[in-house]
Amino acid sequence: MSPEAKGQMAGTDTKGNFTVSSSPHVRSKESISKIMWSVVAALVPAAAFGVYYFGMNGLVNIIVAIVSAVIFEFLWEKMMHKRVTIADGSAVITGLLLAMCCPPSLPWWMSVIGSFLAIVVCKQSMGGLGYNLFNPAHVGRAGLMVSWPVAMTTWTQMNGSVVDGVAGATPLNVLKHGGTEALFNLFGTNDWAAIYKSMFFGFRGGSLGETSTVLLILGGLFLIYRGYIKWQVPVIMIATVGILMGLVAGDAHLAVFHMMAGGLIIGAFFMATDMVTAPITLKGQMLFALGCGIITVLIRLLGGYPEGVCYSILLMNALTPLIDRVVKPKVFGAVKTKGAK
Repeated sequence: MSPEAKGQMAGTDTKGNFTVSSSPHVRSKESISKIMWSVVAALVPAAAFGVYYFGMNGLVNIIVAIVSAVIFEFLWEKMMHKRVTIADGSAVITGLLLAMCCPPSLPWWMSVIGSFLAIVVCKQSMGGLGYNLFNPAHVGRAGLMVSWPVAMTTWTQMNGSVVDGVAGATPLNVLKHGGTEALFNLFGTNDWAAIYKSMFFGFRGGSLGETSTVLLILGGLFLIYRGYIKWQVPVIMIATVGILMGLVAGDAHLAVFHMMAGGLIIGAFFMATDMVTAPITLKGQMLFALGCGIITVLIRLLGGYPEGVCYSILLMNALTPLIDRVVKPKVFGAVKTKGAK
């Protein structure tokens, strides 16, 4: 091999001497901080719409959840004598997602408790960013749901210029307990096109940041464009819910409705794609998304709770190590010896 070729492989310093470094040699301008803040930017439009539609209490919950999440992470890392990482944006994402997945009428102090569960109990107790097995925001939400089910199922809907707290006023809850007639009464029309329009743009009851389908999709497409998430994951999860619901209900309208209802869109684009708690390989991520979709349908159909996205993702998080083990790619060039397991 020529000296020039060797120099191209090993590299040279300013004096022309050969320099050799260990692998990996792949370099990227991306960083944890850049990725995290990009996810925050992708979530901001849907969160801002929730504040606009539901009122200032939603903004209070967003601020409280984010600030408390950052403070809890800072205090824990200081107490454990670890490097403080609050500037990377991961705690901000956790607080923002937690607030967006909760009712806008939630008392602010519950947001603080939810952030504690997400940051301290789920994330930091497992070792911090990159070590948590479960999605922190959904752990916080699940903890609040178990502790204060009434507050977590009291929703806000717009009645002209008046904001009323209405228990169970989400489209999913109304459909589950009252059928399509009750759903038509909720939207004031039996025109499915009008219902889809309300669901698509976000003019409906629900959690603070889950209502605007279009803004969540745009945020997800931005992350796909940047290469931070794989498009197969949200597509498989959402399509699984739609196909199975359409087969069970025998109604294409209900299939489309279920794909836009509840927290499916935000869960599929922003939580099932979590780099830490989802499988490593694309094949594993696709299996993960399929499982999330199936469990969501089972909970919506058979469970007492009308929504199933949160628990489906948490259950699949528990299976992530197993999925990674099952779909682990073969080592290139390795030969299986006789008698090896």
